[in-house]
Amino acid sequence: MVSVLIAPDKFKGSLSADEAARALERGLLEAAPHARVDRLALADGGEGSVAAACAGRFSPEKITVTGPVGRPVTAEVAVHGGTVLIEAAAICGLGVLPGGRKVPLTATSRGIGEALQYALTGGADTIVLALGGVATTDGGAGMLQSLSAVLARENGTPIGPGGSGLADLRTVDLAQARAALAGVDVVLATDVDNPLLGTTGTAAVYSPQKGATASEVRELDRALAGFVRRLEAAAVTEAAGLAEIRGAGAAGGLGYAGMLLGGRVCSGADYFLNLLGADDLLAGSDFVVTGEGSLDEQSLSGKLPVALARRARRLGVAVHAVAGRCTLPADRTAAHFHSVQALTDLTDQDCAQDSALSARLLAQCGRTLADRWIGRGRTETGR
Repeated sequence: MVSVLIAPDKFKGSLSADEAARALERGLLEAAPHARVDRLALADGGEGSVAAACAGRFSPEKITVTGPVGRPVTAEVAVHGGTVLIEAAAICGLGVLPGGRKVPLTATSRGIGEALQYALTGGADTIVLALGGVATTDGGAGMLQSLSAVLARENGTPIGPGGSGLADLRTVDLAQARAALAGVDVVLATDVDNPLLGTTGTAAVYSPQKGATASEVRELDRALAGFVRRLEAAAVTEAAGLAEIRGAGAAGGLGYAGMLLGGRVCSGADYFLNLLGADDLLAGSDFVVTGEGSLDEQSLSGKLPVALARRARRLGVAVHAVAGRCTLPADRTAAHFHSVQALTDLTDQDCAQDSALSARLLAQCGRTLADRWIGRGRTETGR
């Protein structure tokens, strides 16, 4: 009997990781009913991180905090013992913008700081910030302010919300925010490895998808650079060095703010793969199916399907990928995946916003995988 592990990330806009896994399983078992299938819904720091944690040992708890436009939002955090996992996308993500209206200059991360306060009040000794999918590019300024950091204008009043507020920054004092997290292990689980500033920084790479125009991208990058300079002037000597570390640009600069508070960056994909025992499941599998909404250049910089494929390769297990779309040429994917299917190759319709269509196409991909690769013996399935 062939053992198959189906372990995708979400298909953003259409299906959660669990829904994608179930659709693939349904199609695969239609064509290969004899196969043994394990499902593992995964995340890499973006949307679905709380759900992935709760598929393991964690339990969900609801909190109400400030959303990206200043209105209250209700979100879930994941709790296990003294560890609390906070999903940034659930608090200040693109998906919680009222009416979907993007506000790239003023979106705030204040709610993340409020979630941190909730975790601290409950006695957390480890806080995991799952960083990805946010609407903000404020360098974590809102988070720092809600933890009582001083970020003030010339006249001493607090700066306004969002990255544009940083343009008015003159005075910085992180003492109270740092004291609040003293002794707490802050893990910054991110799905990207961008620095804070420059052509590969958070504003340049990610703020356009948050609604920023070309001039606003430049404005945000200047504001973030000014933030770093003000920190240096306030004797935060490590400010410039931290801005260059991979992951500082995660979640609109929340990675940077987290490091200012003593946090440590880790691969979100590897964090969740470890948390959910992926290595044990891989070791018992003949065949792995993974995927995500878009298999593209960013996928090669730490996204979940590639991270999973690297682990599987060490065990001699072949990995097949299914994506909503794939913009990588075959020679770029061949190093990681035995085969790649893209939903956009199967339809002329826009499946990215159509969950029913995506589910049907994923089931079709599952049938195709079974027809092509299952039942031909262990050698051709990857062993």
